[in-house]
Amino acid sequence: MKKTKLPRDPNQRAKSIVDIVVGKVEIKPDKKNQAAIEFGSEGGRKRAKLLSAEERSAIAKKAAYIRWKK
Repeated sequence: MKKTKLPRDPNQRAKSIVDIVVGKVEIKPDKKNQAAIEFGSEGGRKRAKLLSAEERSAIAKKAAYIRWKK
């Protein structure tokens, strides 16, 4: 779904905002990733709690390898 952008011109922008408020133009909500919605603001901390120690270790080793590989 494409996000509707408001025009840069102040007069056109004002008309677009009025059209939205009056209801001539419908704004569709953005689709969000369901996993992102479930984790909310906790994000990585909550994901880390769900992973086992071996999984966290594997992820850390992979990150270190990529970080130091040059």
